[in-house]
Amino acid sequence: MKTIYRIAKTELYTMFYSPVAWVVLVIFSIQSNWKFFDSLERFEKSQKMGDGMGNLSQAIFSGFMGLYTEMQNYLYLYVPLLTMGLISREINSGSIKLLLSSPIKIKEIVLGKYLAIAAYCLLFVGILGLQVVISYFSVENLDLKFAISGLIGLYLLVCTYAAIGLFMSCLTSYQVVAAISTLVVLAGLNFIGKLWQDVEYVKDITYFLSIAGRANEMLEGLIISKDVLYFILVSSLFIGLSIYKLQTGRDAQPASQRVLKYTLLITVVLALGYVTSRASLTFYEDMTRNKDRTLTKTSLDIVNKIEGPVKLTTYVNLLDINYYMAMPYSQNQDISSFENYTRFVPQMQMEYVYYYDTSNNEALYAQNPGLNDKQLAEKLIETQNVKLKKLYSPEEIKKIIDLKPEQNRVVRTIEYNGKKTFLRMFDDLFKAPGEKEISASLKRLVVPAPKIVFATGNMERSIDKNGDKNYKTGFNEITFRYSLINQGFDVSSVDINAQNIPEQTGILIIADPKTQLSQGAIDRITKYIDEGKNVMLLSEPETNSALAAITDKLGLSYTKQTLVQESETNSPDYLVTNLQKNTDPVIKFSKTRNNYPIPLLGSSGIKITKDAGFKVTPLLKTNNQPAWESQMGITSVSEELKKQPSVTAIPLVVALTKNINGKSQKIIVAGDADFMGNAELSRNGSGTFQFMTDIFSWFSNYEFPIDTTRPENTDKKITINANQVFINKIVFIGLFPLLIILSGAFILIRRNRR
Repeated sequence: MKTIYRIAKTELYTMFYSPVAWVVLVIFSIQSNWKFFDSLERFEKSQKMGDGMGNLSQAIFSGFMGLYTEMQNYLYLYVPLLTMGLISREINSGSIKLLLSSPIKIKEIVLGKYLAIAAYCLLFVGILGLQVVISYFSVENLDLKFAISGLIGLYLLVCTYAAIGLFMSCLTSYQVVAAISTLVVLAGLNFIGKLWQDVEYVKDITYFLSIAGRANEMLEGLIISKDVLYFILVSSLFIGLSIYKLQTGRDAQPASQRVLKYTLLITVVLALGYVTSRASLTFYEDMTRNKDRTLTKTSLDIVNKIEGPVKLTTYVNLLDINYYMAMPYSQNQDISSFENYTRFVPQMQMEYVYYYDTSNNEALYAQNPGLNDKQLAEKLIETQNVKLKKLYSPEEIKKIIDLKPEQNRVVRTIEYNGKKTFLRMFDDLFKAPGEKEISASLKRLVVPAPKIVFATGNMERSIDKNGDKNYKTGFNEITFRYSLINQGFDVSSVDINAQNIPEQTGILIIADPKTQLSQGAIDRITKYIDEGKNVMLLSEPETNSALAAITDKLGLSYTKQTLVQESETNSPDYLVTNLQKNTDPVIKFSKTRNNYPIPLLGSSGIKITKDAGFKVTPLLKTNNQPAWESQMGITSVSEELKKQPSVTAIPLVVALTKNINGKSQKIIVAGDADFMGNAELSRNGSGTFQFMTDIFSWFSNYEFPIDTTRPENTDKKITINANQVFINKIVFIGLFPLLIILSGAFILIRRNRR
């Protein structure tokens, strides 16, 4: 060990007696400080303009434009300049012969030189660490552990680059060739993860070898054992290769023996890498303050209930627009997207099934007129050079699973303990399911899913049709991420005039019947309510009489006509409401909801007519301005109408609660059925969708949708002003590099004089 230390010390002296080490240090210092203070200045200006700030630790250091991300993209340019002469300089000068003929072991030579370059790389970390210290005094409540995690990741990355550069330096006597070769190998390691991803077994090896993005998780605050071991194993591989290469200059070995040694070393490293990357052998350390890189507590509670294998099967229709997300070449990336779950459920098995069938991919059919589904699938396989073990025809896949209700889209099924549920892709920017959707699907397998049943038979709103007034978007749209069917709920319908309400019904919704309910329907609804079950009644002013028999039983009644108010910007029947603030004892609304208004277009008011044993809590009311009853469709409030009696703060949506047999019965009555319609849920600047979601969370005892909110970040304030930022920029972008230059010049001049 003493020999290794002496060699490292000598090599460090040699490096700093060369201008290259000083030039690299100056350039790195200027570049990193420029980026850091530019970000700090930008956030200081944004704060001064009143822009909301949040999670500044991540914004400054990681993310798309963070300091660590920026420097990671340039580190590969610095290292070859430092490593190109480690061994090649010795080979070129002939001193390598003296070293090889000395009693010093070759591994001591290699390890000593590697220790020297690793020590030099600590200067990079030191400069970045200095910026972390500045951030600590410039950002209120900086997440220090998060920043340290990124430093660890960058140091491991640059040390791996150094090991590769060391090996390249062993191969040639020309330093420039060694530097270029290092860049080529680094480029290859960045690219190799994309090679042969459609070949079984080989794809896992090439994916493991890829260095691209290996430090990203640590830069984002999550230290994963397989990434740390990757850097250690790859560094060890190239150090070992360097030792073997130099040994060939000392020992006369047959070519077969040398090949065997190289092969054995590479095989051992690859085997260790493959084994240590398995989910069951992977360990994690979340360095973020709020554990942002770990599942939320709600999700953790769900996965902790799983005690056995979980099978996740992805059915990929080659004709669907999202087919590329689960093709063989994307499987490793797809599997890694579930790492937050395999971390806690290592027995999760993932399978992929490929088939072709008619899809809604209209562009595909328009671009390939005259081709049938089979021909389109064959064309795609040929043009993309995809190799599949098995491609199922429509008839074959239907024997396994009927995906027609899923529109033959790319979809997953999750199976556990004999139960199965769907996990879908969505037509939005992100496509793939997030934590809310994955956790909701898993929870459906461990607890009974709440069942929403819509009454039909009286021209009610439809959950299967588009159109402004129907309810498909909020309840039954499989392509919409936040539709309740994708948030853990079962949604179905029943003709209550002819059929009994299903026993498993958790929430019965009667949405704006246009015709009078039959006596059989009234009897079924009455029995359902008497059993203490949950119900939601929605109506429109012109048709609310159809629900009179039910509302009378609840001790409520609707106003006979639409409520209207004067407004300079909206039509008279456009009622802008806000959520009542005294609802928490009954129903808890999302604390993170935006304070958007909840408009109701054409609503009846709700009156309490008698005490039916329910606690009545208004959720939405008209504001304190006068409101009158009027017929639909008026364009202004006439003077004649103003002479009529007016009301203020009249309830429009109310919650009824009552304890029956130890359980809380929950009922919602609304004077407007449009507020859950497709049009209103899509309205920009409206709080309607969150209001509706919160209502069904209440109905499900807050079991669904899954709450994945996290504690608010506290690092949201810059504590230095523009003048202080400017002074720091002068010091660290101007004076600090100048100090390095002067130090380097002093040492080099002193060395030359000696």
